[in-house]
Amino acid sequence: MSALQHAFWDEACARELSDEKLLAAMARFEGALALASARAGVVPESAAKTIAEVAGGARFDAAALAPAARAAGSLAIPFVKQLTEKVAAVSPEAARFVHFGATSQDAIDTGAVLCFVPAAGRLQSLARRLGDAAAALAQRHARTPTVARTLLQPAVPVPFGWKAAVWLSMLARALARFRAAASEACALQFGGAGGTLSAYAGRGDAIADALAASLQLARAPVTWHSARDGYARLGAETAILAGTAGKIARDVSLLMQPEVAEAAEPAAAGRGSSSAMPHKRNPVGCLAALEAAQRVPGLAATLLAQLAPEHERGIGQWQSQWFTLRDLLCSAGGALAAMAEVLQGLAVDTAAMRANLERSRGLVFSENVALHLSRTLGKQAAHALTEKLCETAVREGKALADVLRADAQAGKDMDAKTLAALFDPQSCYGSAAAMIERALAEWSKSNQT
Repeated sequence: MSALQHAFWDEACARELSDEKLLAAMARFEGALALASARAGVVPESAAKTIAEVAGGARFDAAALAPAARAAGSLAIPFVKQLTEKVAAVSPEAARFVHFGATSQDAIDTGAVLCFVPAAGRLQSLARRLGDAAAALAQRHARTPTVARTLLQPAVPVPFGWKAAVWLSMLARALARFRAAASEACALQFGGAGGTLSAYAGRGDAIADALAASLQLARAPVTWHSARDGYARLGAETAILAGTAGKIARDVSLLMQPEVAEAAEPAAAGRGSSSAMPHKRNPVGCLAALEAAQRVPGLAATLLAQLAPEHERGIGQWQSQWFTLRDLLCSAGGALAAMAEVLQGLAVDTAAMRANLERSRGLVFSENVALHLSRTLGKQAAHALTEKLCETAVREGKALADVLRADAQAGKDMDAKTLAALFDPQSCYGSAAAMIERALAEWSKSNQT
């Protein structure tokens, strides 16, 4: 693993998914397997204890194992050989029972799963931080007027808190599905040579149950050597979680453009600086999240493409899934961490939001005007008249309210109170308040599960 990858990875997640952690987890599997086999009467108890003790303290050189793994086509083969040698140095008799009845994929998949559990927990923690920050913005700015933008053009006034609630609702769904996918995917892999635990003479189920309990893993109903849907689903949900962070990053980075200037990432020494232009303050947190969000779909697609291995153990699918999922989880973690930091320190410029609303000279209230006129003119005629009024306002550089008031047809019997109400941002909020409350309730409920 390159140290430079940490520029875009979450470091805590990367530590859980290091080569050393994987090898230690594989050793943990081997030690627990020996003890579970001893309890079932398959392996001598003394041998099992020796294997577990050696495996618990063993250290492995990933760089030395890599060439041998390439030659063997599996990391488990040179790994088990090294572990056996370490056990043999203590007890040649115990060494006879290392990896007894298991297959390479059992050690690799279960070792990987043991690393994925804390990594998935880290992502959930980061997602909660991001969601809590979005929830705080939704509450704080529940009535702060800003302009919605559709197809990158000004649309209608909305509360900025509603915009944050959209982020929050998306995140709540993504987190719930990621949590479920991680729980399902992180199951014991234990099937032996062909997947049926044939080496254990009817005692395989008892060993599997004890092994799962010892490792604190769920046990799938059937061996999943060639059933890779759990990993594919975890990859897809991880990509969606990263994409959710990317959606927030896209919005914030656009709000941060000086021409808009409605929000800004938190400032810090050296953060977002340019090597050539001293005046710049780049949205580097958003950059990190978008980098991940745009890269992880391809990684998830790799796992989806590996859903059809051959028969009971495929060739060229599961062998590399550890690396794909590691990149996915670490990248998604980086995106979530970056955006949690951004939203927690987001500077919201409410004056700029108001100024941008006013810059439209009231055009963003055209829906209000058309709806008001439709009560007397009907929808089609009202829409056509409002469109004509907007064209006049743009052509003459006037405020829509002034054009409306001066128009003989539209301004007829238009009193000051009615006119002011049509151009009040809060008159455009519709059901925004209820939506914000539902998003907050959904988020609160998701954090209780």
